[in-house]
Amino acid sequence: MSLDGKTALVTGGTRGIGRAIVRRLARDGARVVFTYRDSKAAGEELAGEVPGAVAVRADQAEVGAVEVMFGPVRDGLDILVNNAAINPRHPLAELTAADFDHVMTVNAKFPVLAMREAAAVMRDGGAIVNISTLNTVVPSPGHALYGASKAVLEQFTMVAARELGGRGITVNAVSPGATDTDLLRATNPPENLAQAPLLTALGRLGTPDDIAAVVAFLAGPDGRWITGQNIRATGGLFL
Repeated sequence: MSLDGKTALVTGGTRGIGRAIVRRLARDGARVVFTYRDSKAAGEELAGEVPGAVAVRADQAEVGAVEVMFGPVRDGLDILVNNAAINPRHPLAELTAADFDHVMTVNAKFPVLAMREAAAVMRDGGAIVNISTLNTVVPSPGHALYGASKAVLEQFTMVAARELGGRGITVNAVSPGATDTDLLRATNPPENLAQAPLLTALGRLGTPDDIAAVVAFLAGPDGRWITGQNIRATGGLFL
């Protein structure tokens, strides 16, 4: 699936699923711009490993960073992948207004504003892929904010598919299941990690490369007839 001549923007590109997406899109031929929040060294390291890649710092808690991260793609964009997100544990009894605003800003408001910005610079026939989560349909105690913020993104995915379809722009979501990343291990006890493969049809945790392959398909020429969908890339978790 050739992405030769295409330009992609990936948020949260230095770790886990985001890093795998950056590598996969570049391998398929795209010029990739990606964001990082904290580690400039990690951003520069990945940019040095991936030919043509550009690292841009963007803290999604600051909505003004949307304009900054689009700086390198003002000359035209073909693919936007909204990947970056946070998943702090906030049980309902301990939830604060500040917690709500922070998670919703990072996981929902910022990606939605990125979609708006992308629509202004994206070439006709482009693709937007939003990374959601299985937790929008499989609730996880303590992670209601995470699931709710991703549900917002799923709703905007469907509406944007309608609004941008006339330009041939596809908009889809990808919802990973239990995928072996630092985030998964930081937000789940060991017993959950041991149980997940037993509940998965394919009998293992997913890998970041598994998710990157689905994103690349949706962003590439073979995914042109799919839009407004939420692809549950879970290996058959909770069928």
